[in-house]
Amino acid sequence: MATKKELRRIRVKKGIRGRIKGTTQKPRLSVFRSNKAIYAQIIDDITGKTLVSSSSRAITENICKVELSNVVGKDLAQKAIASGISEVVFDRNGYLYHGRIKSLADGAREGGLKF
Repeated sequence: MATKKELRRIRVKKGIRGRIKGTTQKPRLSVFRSNKAIYAQIIDDITGKTLVSSSSRAITENICKVELSNVVGKDLAQKAIASGISEVVFDRNGYLYHGRIKSLADGAREGGLKF
């Protein structure tokens, strides 16, 4: 059974997804956070395809999770710029905008993405 915290995140996520949508010119940067890892992908909602993705599983550095999120954001931005994407819509997926989510967003901005 889902906890109150999980149910709250799902309710907030539905509200966010009702307001934002990724297009070909401005795709959606979606974030998923687990206890051990963080995953980010850039999605074109019109075609339903993932254009670029990155995760902390692929990074072998031994650093804290907040710093690792920043590295994932920079890696995602680097891959996005290489594939011709410079502007995205940020989808925090119902998570609060602090800690690892904020760090990933800051890393993506440092890497050159605009949102």
